[in-house]
Amino acid sequence: MRRMNAVAVLDAVRTASSSTLRVADLAALTGLSRPAVTRALATLTEHGLVETAPEAPEAAGAVGRPAQHVRFRAGVGHVAGIDIGPHKVLVMVADLAGEVRAARRVAISPGTDGPRLFDTVRTALDDAVAEAGITPGDLWAVSVGTPGVVDPARGEVLLAPSIPGWAGLPVVPRLRDWLNCPVLIDNDVDLAVLGERWRGAATGADSVVFVQWGERIGAGIVIGGTPHRGASNAAGELGFVRLQPGTPTAAPAARSADRLGPDELGPFERLAGAAAIRGMAREAGVALGDGGDTAPLFDAARDGDPEAVAVVEQAAARFAHGLSVLVLLLDPGLVVIGGGLSRAGETLLEPVRRHLQHLTLVPANVRASALGDSAVAVGALRRALTASEARLTEPITEA
Repeated sequence: MRRMNAVAVLDAVRTASSSTLRVADLAALTGLSRPAVTRALATLTEHGLVETAPEAPEAAGAVGRPAQHVRFRAGVGHVAGIDIGPHKVLVMVADLAGEVRAARRVAISPGTDGPRLFDTVRTALDDAVAEAGITPGDLWAVSVGTPGVVDPARGEVLLAPSIPGWAGLPVVPRLRDWLNCPVLIDNDVDLAVLGERWRGAATGADSVVFVQWGERIGAGIVIGGTPHRGASNAAGELGFVRLQPGTPTAAPAARSADRLGPDELGPFERLAGAAAIRGMAREAGVALGDGGDTAPLFDAARDGDPEAVAVVEQAAARFAHGLSVLVLLLDPGLVVIGGGLSRAGETLLEPVRRHLQHLTLVPANVRASALGDSAVAVGALRRALTASEARLTEPITEA
């Protein structure tokens, strides 16, 4: 019973909105008696998991014995969340309270293959943990997000069209052997929706769809609080939906995963992805930025340029048609739009909502991502924190 009480008090200290708590606060949060809380705190202090917090300045002049305040020793361990993609690697290191202590972002050169990408990941992780003041061996858990079809249970990337030589690479075993801690891998969009539910635009949402809208289009799905992955871990591949019978497809059903080229897009990606929008802008004579940056298009539309407005309307209508498939089938209530195109904000999302309302039976709340391009790494941190909980409570349960 004492072990169970200690775990309950530890959970309350870790998850409370206040950084410090009194015995009375913990008794109210856990439903335990004050003596039981006091005994649990003694156990947790003995194992180095909580500590007495400094007396608050306003309480220094109070009459009588001041109440003891305690706090979670979040720095007793650290976790890492890693976003691996064809254009960047983002590594975040956080303490056990989820506070980010270091971040390292590295741009990836076009055409970088799987083995070279893994070397970049390892270097970025080394740099990030050094910035956090720890070593790689101090990490309690690491979670990795990657594009493509992933089997989280087996820790394998089954299909990664955007990164040549990435599928089948033993990423998890290599990291696990190096770090000697739990290492998990998941689809990047599935982690992004986890991040948005934890600290982003979908906080508190029970059902939500997160759609990554950029060069590629994919969705992470949570229904009733539970991630939906599908029978083959391929749920949410919105980019491969074919809206029109005549739309050319880059991946016929007969194609095997290892023959899908890195630059091949699905039918919906060809219709509504960033490349398609750049093509529409050029056809309309609307200027783009260096390297085809779409920011000038959306700036011009925001300023009322008629050609730019027409392009944005066409892009929003196309995207809304594909999005309506998910909304009609899943009725998520909330849709969060992330990816590079979400940076256009309301200039793009307002027409998407307008077109969507004529295509669905029940209205959907459509919001922009609150985490931007860090959503995957934040979700990976959340997954790593969950994986570290067994180690956190191990000294208590085995005492």
